[in-house]
Amino acid sequence: MKMLTIKKIALGLALTTAVVAAKAQKTYTRGVATYNINAMGQDVEGKAYFTPDSSSFQYSAGPATIKMISTAKADYFAILVDVPVASMKKAAVATPGEIEESADSEPSYTFAPGTETKKIGDYNCTKYTAKDTKTGTSYDLWVTTDISAPANILTRSFASVKGVPVQFSYIPAGAKVAQLATLKSISDEKVPAGTFKIDASYDKISLSDLKAMGGRRQ
Repeated sequence: MKMLTIKKIALGLALTTAVVAAKAQKTYTRGVATYNINAMGQDVEGKAYFTPDSSSFQYSAGPATIKMISTAKADYFAILVDVPVASMKKAAVATPGEIEESADSEPSYTFAPGTETKKIGDYNCTKYTAKDTKTGTSYDLWVTTDISAPANILTRSFASVKGVPVQFSYIPAGAKVAQLATLKSISDEKVPAGTFKIDASYDKISLSDLKAMGGRRQ
């Protein structure tokens, strides 16, 4: 009888452990991740849709909705700008040369795991130090293994780290100042059809023309 009781207890513990492990290691292959981006004291919420092959990031800046689209191989990049109050919809697709130039300007990180841990939102995180070998600048990187998901347009610089980045410094292409990104939530919500495409309502222009338009607005 005692042996049977012990076996029941052991089985119960094993099942509990399995349930906890399954919950802690939820895997997302496609869906949407919501981030808070802090840039120079201003908070902006954005959504990153992702699949194993592609990802996008969309946010609002004043009256404009801005969307970036890229592939997992980083061989395609587009920026879509929609300003309803100005009846303006522009889409710029980077040329192969512009993609190469952007890649050359992106940080190249080495990662050193630390022992410090903390909970950020719903995620148990471990601190890494990410050092940009091009500039020597180091950033804090908080990573969780509670979940698994493919790298997206924001996190692909950290793809070699084991786990999912939850809080990290994100440096947009061409920017000089890092922005602090924090993962708020992630779900396996269905990625809407056409998320990674440019529909016919957009006027296609060059990336240099789009940058020039941004300069004129400033």
